Amino acid sequence: MDGKKRVTDSAVWLFTAYFDEMRQRPDRAFIDMNWIFLTSAEPVVRQQQADGRFRCWRQIPEAGNRWLRVVLLEDGQTIHNAFFDRGFIL
Repeated sequence: MDGKKRVTDSAVWLFTAYFDEMRQRPDRAFIDMNWIFLTSAEPVVRQQQADGRFRCWRQIPEAGNRWLRVVLLEDGQTIHNAFFDRGFIL
């Protein structure tokens, strides 16, 4: 984790260096941070992975109803990755 943090109305979010790096990719740069925060705070589906991380999904109407997946570290407040999950089915 690189120590970056952002405070929203409902939470304090931290970010990994990997997240910052992935945000530079053209296919991810357009993902609105508010969508990421909303998906993290209020997912439609939340699953804990075997490594303790959490996967959170939420459908984003402004992005053509695509499913955004946000991966949080074990603490539940550090955002590690965010991308539109083409394979997700509810």
